[in-house]
Amino acid sequence: MKAAILHAFKTPLSIEEVPRPQIASDEVLIQVEVCGVCHSDLHVADGDWTQFAGIVKKPLILGHEIVGRVIERGAAVETIQIGNRVGVPWLQFTCGQCEFCREGNENLCTRQRITGVMVDGGYAEFAKAPASHAAKIPDALSSEQAAPLLCAGVTVHRALKQAKLRSGQRLAVFGVGGLGHIAVQIGRAAGAEVTAIDISEEKLALAKSLGAARTLNAATAEVVKEIRRAGGMHVAIVTSAAKSAYDMAFYCVRPTGTLLAVGLPAKEISFPPIMMAAGEIQIKASAVGTREDLREVLEMGAAGTVHCQVATRPLADVQQVLEQLARGEISGRVVLRL
Repeated sequence: MKAAILHAFKTPLSIEEVPRPQIASDEVLIQVEVCGVCHSDLHVADGDWTQFAGIVKKPLILGHEIVGRVIERGAAVETIQIGNRVGVPWLQFTCGQCEFCREGNENLCTRQRITGVMVDGGYAEFAKAPASHAAKIPDALSSEQAAPLLCAGVTVHRALKQAKLRSGQRLAVFGVGGLGHIAVQIGRAAGAEVTAIDISEEKLALAKSLGAARTLNAATAEVVKEIRRAGGMHVAIVTSAAKSAYDMAFYCVRPTGTLLAVGLPAKEISFPPIMMAAGEIQIKASAVGTREDLREVLEMGAAGTVHCQVATRPLADVQQVLEQLARGEISGRVVLRL
C-alpha cells in the first residue's frame, strides 16, 4: 500500500510502498477514505514533545483522524460488519481496567495506545484498529466532515463540557484554526456569546460566519483591555499553539472564570499565582475525549450543529500541508483523500 512515512524527527515525510497491515482477532482492517491533518501531527513529526520522544514509533505513519470502510474483520469481532464506515481517533486503544478507565476517564488510560504516534495511523491507503475503539460514522455525516471531529471536534467538545459552559455566558476562543472554528460553533449552540481572537482576518471572517458575536484581531486590537472592559470572559479556550495566546487569554478571564488549555505550544506556559488566587480563576486542561464524548460530537455533526470547514488534498501533498500548517496558513481543517 502507499503511505507517508516519518523516518526521523524534523525530516520530510516520504511517500513509499509498504506492506498492508495484518489484523489480530479483535481488530478490523480499514480502507482509508480520508485522514485529517492535525497540528499534533506536526509536533510529533518535529519531535517538539520531548516527553513523547520515547514512545513515538519509527518508522511511523502519522494521522489520527481516520475515516474509511471496513474490508476485513478478525474472528472475534461481532459489533462491526464488513462495509461499515468507521473512524479511528487519537485513542487507538484503552484498557478498560486501570483506575482512570474505571472512573470514566479512559482518555487518561495508563495503557493507552495513540494512533499515529505509538501505532501507525491514517496517512496511508489502509489502517487497522481494535473493533472496540473504531467509531461508527453516522450516515448523515460525510467522511470529510467526520474526520476533523475525531480529534479537533472531540477535544473542544470535552473541554467545553468540563467547563460547564452555559447559555448567556461569555466565551472567548483564541485561535480560529482546526479546533477553534469548531469551538465557536459548539459555544454558539450552547447559547454562549462567543468572541473569536486571531491574527488572521480571513480566520476571523470565518468565525463571524459561524456565529461569533464579536471578533478581535490580536495583531491590531488591545484584546485584553477590550475584553476586560466588557466584563471579562466566563470561559476562555485556547486552541492556538502559540504561547502568546495563553499570555493574553489568562488576563481575559473574569474572576471565578475558567481558562481551558487545549492548544499545545512547544514552549512551557506559566501564570502568576497571585492573580489566580485573587480572582479564583480555574485553569483546566483537556486531553482529547472518551468514546462517549466522540459519539456525542459525531451526533452534533450529523445533526448539522457543527459543520467543519474542510479542504481536501491528495496524500502526495502531505508535506506541503504540514509546512503550511507550521506557518499558520491553514484555515479550518485539511483532510487527505486516499
